[in-house]
Amino acid sequence: MHTIDKKQFGAFVAGLRKEKGFTQKELAARLFVSDKAVSKWETGASLPDTSLLMPLAECLGVTVTELLLCRKDNGESLTRSETEKAVQTAIGYSEPAGRIWQSDKRAVAWYGAALLCAVIDSAVVQQLHLLNVLYLNYMGIFAFFGAYFCLFAQRKLPGIYDQASLSFMSDGPVRMNLPGVHFNNRNWPHMLRVAQIWAVIALVTFPWLYLTFQLFAVPVLSASSVNLILLFAVLGSLFVPLIVAGRKYE
Repeated sequence: MHTIDKKQFGAFVAGLRKEKGFTQKELAARLFVSDKAVSKWETGASLPDTSLLMPLAECLGVTVTELLLCRKDNGESLTRSETEKAVQTAIGYSEPAGRIWQSDKRAVAWYGAALLCAVIDSAVVQQLHLLNVLYLNYMGIFAFFGAYFCLFAQRKLPGIYDQASLSFMSDGPVRMNLPGVHFNNRNWPHMLRVAQIWAVIALVTFPWLYLTFQLFAVPVLSASSVNLILLFAVLGSLFVPLIVAGRKYE
């Protein structure tokens, strides 16, 4: 199977862009990506997402086939071998997305630091004899989702999410259903960042929020009321920002 030459592809895109008189920033604006992304394509550091091939080709005045072969056909018909090469390149085009831990060391470091703080905070809760099943359940949820969003989440969603309007995301044991939000590779990076920030903050601050409720709210409110308030605070602090980010960058 043929694979695309990143350097050759980048040089071809750069040449076409200059022929059209576009700056990297102008081309990026037409494709709704950053100028840094265009720069990475042209230097051969990365390739555009498959969903961008058609709009990129249209902007540059070539066909997708010419883009994949990194040359203009100048009105000539493609030979059989060239056609096969274009098809095979298209099939094997997309780069492996990888997982967060492979590319975002900052997210990994923040999660590790937050987990350490959570262990220390939990020791304080234990010293005050307030550690119970409810507390452990919440901390387990934060640790699990933190591990997913900061370590094991996909950097990019499969192409089907860009082709269909899906409000449901499935990745191994993790399932997310956000009504009114369509998951795709435009909003997924922003949603991931929101979830990572939530997980880190939740791990660090929940023990102290829990202590505050136990020491000051429980004598006034019933235990079931306190649990309900905590549940809404936890879910709202995650899903509201996720929905906002998902719809803003959709």
